[in-house]
Amino acid sequence: MNELLPVKYFHVVFTLPHELNALVMGNRRILFKLLFDSASRCLLMLCHDSKWLGATPSITSVLHTWGQQLSFHPHVHCIVSGGGADKHNRWHNLKKSVRYGFLFPYKVMEPIFKGYFLDHLDKLIRQEKVKVPSDLHWNRLKDTLYHKEWLVYAKQPMGSVSQVVEYLARYAHKVAISNYRILEITESGVRFRYKDYADHKRMKTMVLPLDEFVRRFEQHILPKGFVKMRHYGILGNYRRKQRVNAILAAMQLPPHPPTVKIPYQIRMLEKYGVDVTLCPKCKTGRLILVAVVLPMNRGSPVAVKNDTTHEKTQA
Repeated sequence: MNELLPVKYFHVVFTLPHELNALVMGNRRILFKLLFDSASRCLLMLCHDSKWLGATPSITSVLHTWGQQLSFHPHVHCIVSGGGADKHNRWHNLKKSVRYGFLFPYKVMEPIFKGYFLDHLDKLIRQEKVKVPSDLHWNRLKDTLYHKEWLVYAKQPMGSVSQVVEYLARYAHKVAISNYRILEITESGVRFRYKDYADHKRMKTMVLPLDEFVRRFEQHILPKGFVKMRHYGILGNYRRKQRVNAILAAMQLPPHPPTVKIPYQIRMLEKYGVDVTLCPKCKTGRLILVAVVLPMNRGSPVAVKNDTTHEKTQA
């Protein structure tokens, strides 16, 4: 909440064509990054153009790699502010969003996104930084992809800041399939629900053998350390809080309050009703952290990591 402004926000989805699936699967870290770079480049380029905005927007992007049937389907969801700030932190609204009803026209975004991704992918392949499967003819595929229309989906603007937060909370921490979609697990397979977008978004069921279910699921485990949620523009990491508060000041609005850090003990008690400070043995005494002692130098005895005091609660 402390990173959002009281303005209109738009939802845009950038999707890679399925012809690139094999190439992306074999080079996930570098091509997932290129997908992020291509989407953010498209949005920032148009926002900095005085024809459309002439200012810097707020962009938050989240990577998804799955479809409803657990197929490999790399795409990024972007939450973009319906305006931006200039170098003096003054806010400017989009010039044509009222006319079009969405962020930018598809015919403007699609060639920028597609061209940036394919141009840089071609360079990476020629530099041998991206491995091409032996049965894939890159030059032939490249020509096909340049002539194919790529999917850039721009939704209607979101209603409020709280709606943006709720959306990001729902999408940022998803895995390939949620528990509620799994209907049955047997020794032979997994039965789950999925939404068939090709059939008017009807809910259907599918059964997959166990090994096929696991194979599909593991495609969506990201490379170790890869960041799936990234920020651009106003929300860039350097001096982000100062920048947001400066924009609020230019809007003649109060700055966001500082973030309050709630101890994990209180959060566990509020969310799960579990008091982690109770002694796990007697359930009446309390464990109080006295000190944290780091390990000593190699070759010396290792100090106790945590020291706690066991106190009886008073009646």
